[in-house]
Amino acid sequence: MADVIYTLCAVTSGLCAWLLAAAYRKTRSRLLLWSSVAFAGLALNNLALWIDKLVLPEVDLSVVRACLGLAAMLVLLYGLIWEAE
Repeated sequence: MADVIYTLCAVTSGLCAWLLAAAYRKTRSRLLLWSSVAFAGLALNNLALWIDKLVLPEVDLSVVRACLGLAAMLVLLYGLIWEAE
């Protein structure tokens, strides 16, 4: 059951990143750009979780996952602070 949940989380965050990027292409709102980049980072974070728990359970990827999540949140924080109108 965990494999289904990990997969759905990765697909959902990837879909959100794609939808935000499509909205950015139409409106050119920079906040949408930063949000799409952040969700792409979260999709990578979920993909790393999927690999860590299901593909390579003997390898600890928690540092990689934490760095990906931190980078995604820092991008979103930058976009929220400096790109607000």
